[in-house]
Amino acid sequence: DAGPLTVEKFARKSAKHSAWFLMAALAELVLFSMIDPSNLHLLGSPLELSRTAIYSLGFFLVWGLTSGASALTCLLQRAPYEVNYCHLSPEARISRGCPKEGCE
Repeated sequence: DAGPLTVEKFARKSAKHSAWFLMAALAELVLFSMIDPSNLHLLGSPLELSRTAIYSLGFFLVWGLTSGASALTCLLQRAPYEVNYCHLSPEARISRGCPKEGCE
């Protein structure tokens, strides 16, 4: 994020990440309590994986989806001053505006 980390920014980010963690934990509880890996089929044939492997894949799938949703939330909730922040002083800026970091 642009600009220094303030208490307000930290609180907003913490709230988003804690929601991601809680939703992933809840989704895992539901997934692991309602699905029996031996009953799973892919394209009509049973999965040839162990129970542990299927539970591990489910774990990573749930955490990946919920962390992606949290990242999208963080991206879409950025304030205009965070998006348009320029690290250069007004005197050092190029006439067309502020160059993005890492771009030539």
